Amino acid sequence: MTLDRTKPPVIHDAVEFDYKLPPLNTTTLDNGLPLYWVDAGVQDVVQIDWVFPAGLWFEQKEAVAHATAGLLKNGTSKHTSEQISEALEFYGAQLKTSAGNDFATVTLYSLTKHLPALLPMVLEILTEATYPEHEVEIYKRNVTQRLLVNLRQCEFVANQRIDALLFGEHHPYGRFTKQATIDAINREDLLAYYKGHYSLANVRMFMAGKVSVADVKHLNEVFGAAPIVATPVAPVAFDHVQRSERVQRISNEPNGVQGAIRIGRLFPNRHHPDYTPMVVLNTLFGGYFGSRLMSNIREDKGYTYGIHSSLGPEVNGGSLVIGTETGRDVTEAAVIEVYKEMELLCNEPADEEELLLVKNYLLGGILGDLDGPFSILQRWRTLILNGFTEEQFNRNINIYKNITTAELQALAKKYFVKEEFYEIVVI
Repeated sequence: MTLDRTKPPVIHDAVEFDYKLPPLNTTTLDNGLPLYWVDAGVQDVVQIDWVFPAGLWFEQKEAVAHATAGLLKNGTSKHTSEQISEALEFYGAQLKTSAGNDFATVTLYSLTKHLPALLPMVLEILTEATYPEHEVEIYKRNVTQRLLVNLRQCEFVANQRIDALLFGEHHPYGRFTKQATIDAINREDLLAYYKGHYSLANVRMFMAGKVSVADVKHLNEVFGAAPIVATPVAPVAFDHVQRSERVQRISNEPNGVQGAIRIGRLFPNRHHPDYTPMVVLNTLFGGYFGSRLMSNIREDKGYTYGIHSSLGPEVNGGSLVIGTETGRDVTEAAVIEVYKEMELLCNEPADEEELLLVKNYLLGGILGDLDGPFSILQRWRTLILNGFTEEQFNRNINIYKNITTAELQALAKKYFVKEEFYEIVVI
């Protein structure tokens, strides 16, 4: 058939496509550890995640979770931090460690052929980390220096303070780093947290890339042979949330020319029936470049280069936060416009064409995610860590495709209530 180049190709909306999450394989290693893996790659690369219940939610002493993760690969009983770094560089691999609000994650990126050489080192890091005293002191100095620099930036302070205002300064999701908490941590704190929360008995492993049964076998030969000692993660008690006044204005840099705005409220996590519909409403409101907030406050008013609204779902709660940086002389005007856009969504249904654009944006992003093994793994990982199955993915797709402007307006009336938002302006 001859291609007729005088006719443009047919353009389909993303809502017209069918969406299916590629299959996930589940394997139980010889010692009972769970492995979830996706074979969806075309290049000989692999990503492996080891996920532990070791985020801020579980720490008894502030700043310990981040420090424990940050120093995890800085020395073991057999290798120094320099030797570990050299080995990773030799194989062209990357090992990342991080701690979030709920989980700590160790991620390895490598060529598949190097797994037999690298996996024993990762196991050593996860079971024999020593947290050398000099590494702890270097870490504390570096973190303190970064903190002192960051505290001069109004957006950094605003991000700290909005979480503290929403959840309370002593709540795991509301704590923010202070120099005194960094100074107070020591090697014994990190070793205790490591032994209590990085036990292999509590790990969940995720692997994606060009993965074969042989690669799963390599992982089983190393991690499936490791001894497992049950280490229950004890529930953590923390102080009751005690919020300050709803509206705060903070002078952080008297001679600064820019102000940071954060407006937020508590919002349910992924398990609440309103969460997925709110993803749609939030996207329309401030979740992408064509949103209401961007059109008004950036394009029309020229107050900012960018403004965003985002949902922060955690295992034990969540938030909805609007954030932007503006010239200090227009911060209050920008705050007023944010609430005007909320009120507009409450009082007038969105335009059908506008909603279709948002649906295509959301679903188009999912189409892109389903095209790569690492993003597919991220989709599955989010489901599993939150206790969902593939049915949740399918329900989300159905909501994205079929939600109406009337449903969005009802949702706006329920949650875009000015009196339930906390606001901070830092200059």
